Amino acid sequence: MPKSFRFQYWFLSVIVIAAFAPAFASGGEPVELAHGASGHEPKQPQVAVGADGAIHVIYGVGNVIRYQRSDQGGTTFTEPVSLPTINAMSLGMRRGPRIAVTDKAICVTAIGGKQGKGRDGDLLATRSTDGGKTWTRPTPVNDVEAAAREGLHGMAAGPRGDLCCVWLDLRNGETEVMASTSADGGATWTKNVLVYASPYGSVCECCHPSVAYDGQGRIHVLWRNSLGGARDMYVASSANGGTTFGAAMKLGSGTWPLDACPMDGGAIAAANAGKLAAVWRRENDIYLTLGGQHREQRLGVGEQPWIAMTDEGPFATWLKKRGGTLFLQSPGNGSPSELAAHAADPTIAAGPKGMGPVVAVWEARHGQHSAIACQVIRER
Repeated sequence: MPKSFRFQYWFLSVIVIAAFAPAFASGGEPVELAHGASGHEPKQPQVAVGADGAIHVIYGVGNVIRYQRSDQGGTTFTEPVSLPTINAMSLGMRRGPRIAVTDKAICVTAIGGKQGKGRDGDLLATRSTDGGKTWTRPTPVNDVEAAAREGLHGMAAGPRGDLCCVWLDLRNGETEVMASTSADGGATWTKNVLVYASPYGSVCECCHPSVAYDGQGRIHVLWRNSLGGARDMYVASSANGGTTFGAAMKLGSGTWPLDACPMDGGAIAAANAGKLAAVWRRENDIYLTLGGQHREQRLGVGEQPWIAMTDEGPFATWLKKRGGTLFLQSPGNGSPSELAAHAADPTIAAGPKGMGPVVAVWEARHGQHSAIACQVIRER
């Protein structure tokens, strides 16, 4: 596995040629899907793996979401398809679009508004039923206007083809965690349901929430709380398709007294057997819990973790620091490996039921330039 991902910047004529050619990767090397600079940088990549093994990648460029897919196990990708414009789209620091794949559709969500920058914002969903070639006009998920203006959300697909979105919601003046589900691939969404409201006022205001389905269709939501001066990670679950959520449970045995928001929300995932896994940051370290255990495992120094769960165990990625080394922890490996020397905002995904390829994407950094890098970690 490579220890770094190097940019190659060509003369303008070569760039023009490359823009019309598919991306290639070989031997598990990362592949560059897009690059840019000076206000045109591709940002905040997300990846999903379908039941057929297809790899779906999205990222934002300004107010436009771009979509690419690979049906050849990550060796080649389609040319980028631009989705409908999201005005004042939230982008950066884990704000940005999310993607989920079901047997009904590919669904992409993002937060945008008339003004943006926290002044307003709605969670919007668009979908494709032809493999990503065409996309519907975005429709709102939140049922109170501008309630999603913090710009942070998560989305996941369930084993029965349903979807769940969670987001930081401000309809009541304090930051709460809200959820909505869709049974038709993102065409329509249910009445919003409160996942959690902190008795101290707001949950952590700038840390993104995450959501995952387990193999039995239960929904699990992860967020950073704010309780009595501590910024610790909590999980609440729903056994009835997101109609109601149970009591919140703290993850890990330690605590993080902090009078600020670290802007680092962690991630949650589940495998077919119902095994739940979560990664998150506390102070300067990354921790992992399995099965909702109180006991925690320290993975290393870092921030911005993400996780994919398989039947063989979790795959986790994180950064030593933003713009720095990207690490990967694989099942059965005693220590992490290095994926890239200069990275930001990594995510990783496995197929439904923890099967199929495991794929990581990230922002690769080189001076004022950035690129979207994609690497297949496990083929099958």
